[in-house]
Amino acid sequence: MIISSGADFRQAAKRRLPRFLFDYIDGGSYGEDTLRRNVEDLSRIHLRQRVLRDVSNVSLETSWFGKKLGLPVGLGPVGLTGMYARRGEVQAARAARARHVPFCLSTVSVCDIAEVVRGAGLIWFQLYVIKDRAFMRDLLAVAAQQGCETLVFTVDMPVPGARYRDAHSGMSGPFAASRRLLQAMGKPRWAWDVGVRGRPHRLGNVAPVLGKNSGLTDFMGWLAQNFDPAITWCDLEWIRSTWKGNLVIKGILEAEDARAARDLGADGIVVSNHGGRQLDGALSTAAAVPAIADAVRDDLTILADSGIRTGLDVLRMLALGADGVLLGRAWVYALAALRPKRRRDVT
Repeated sequence: MIISSGADFRQAAKRRLPRFLFDYIDGGSYGEDTLRRNVEDLSRIHLRQRVLRDVSNVSLETSWFGKKLGLPVGLGPVGLTGMYARRGEVQAARAARARHVPFCLSTVSVCDIAEVVRGAGLIWFQLYVIKDRAFMRDLLAVAAQQGCETLVFTVDMPVPGARYRDAHSGMSGPFAASRRLLQAMGKPRWAWDVGVRGRPHRLGNVAPVLGKNSGLTDFMGWLAQNFDPAITWCDLEWIRSTWKGNLVIKGILEAEDARAARDLGADGIVVSNHGGRQLDGALSTAAAVPAIADAVRDDLTILADSGIRTGLDVLRMLALGADGVLLGRAWVYALAALRPKRRRDVT
């Protein structure tokens, strides 16, 4: 198969992955209206085309938080990436390093912070709002010790969204483990490369609370029980006082919340609706960015995610007022679609 676009990577990933994994990354919450609007609203942004402007020496370089980047793009945090390719977080971090862009490791990654840093160097780290504050403090300490300079704090998931595809696919619901096993048996290339050679599959960063022999079922139960719906802006003050590096608040859709993030002392925000995986019916990020940029463009680095599938989409987000974007599904589709060419590519 010739792969020439993000849509091609998606189709290749769909063919290679067990259904429960493809639907987990591909799906959204409830009727998936916001998931669709993220893509559709962005595609409707019209660009002005000027001509005869001498574009023979165009540079895509930019800088975020004082760091020079090769592109105005980062690889955003996506959970369970190590299930999509063998030690997937390390692969993704290496690819990001090669292109001089940041990679942000999810709290719920298969590879823990130390493994990714050993394999790829400096990374960003993403943290959820968890009821167990001691667990959060310990993770922050590990991230700082490992040299992470930027913390991305996700605030739009006080409770997990209702993702119907997960119940239908076997990611959750009755007999989930048996259904996942049957699906894996039907994808032998994935089963060998990831299911067997990609072990261990425990979630490295949360292994201390889940236990050494934990699996996806344990993770889904922990996820439902440990997000903190009582969190407020006041509660985030201890994050700012504890974390000495760059602080980015992820999950902002309203100008008022962007100002609150600024007043908290954040260095940046991510305009995000969690890829349409949380509050279905919320604004698309393309619709939200302009007002937020007008409100805080002089005070914060404004990143955006959700719905970005192509380089043209990146350009549209920049035109709307973002300083750059974090990719999500787009890079995971590519990771899942292709196997490493050389054994030494993955440890």
